[in-house]
Amino acid sequence: MMRLSTLAPRSSLARARLFALFTATLLAACETASLGPTSEAGKPGEPPKIEAPMTRSRAATECWMKTEKGGAGANIDKRADIVTKCIDDKMKAAAAAPKS
Repeated sequence: MMRLSTLAPRSSLARARLFALFTATLLAACETASLGPTSEAGKPGEPPKIEAPMTRSRAATECWMKTEKGGAGANIDKRADIVTKCIDDKMKAAAAAPKS
């Protein structure tokens, strides 16, 4: 009977350690540095993101990537027409946007 009484405290200690480990793991995943949700631009220590001006080359790159994602099965001539229209639209939008 002496053996059973010595096993009980060890078992209890093992459970306590396991519980502490489990709790510490859960708490490690919590974010405690901020007081609430923040936007990407509002993070402290990061400079604000400055968007590069729209150039024809950048517009072409973005339009081709968009076309490759959406209509990779279409023939190349049709995709080229879609990209050309997209580039023209982006350049018009960039020209109409207010400059700061």
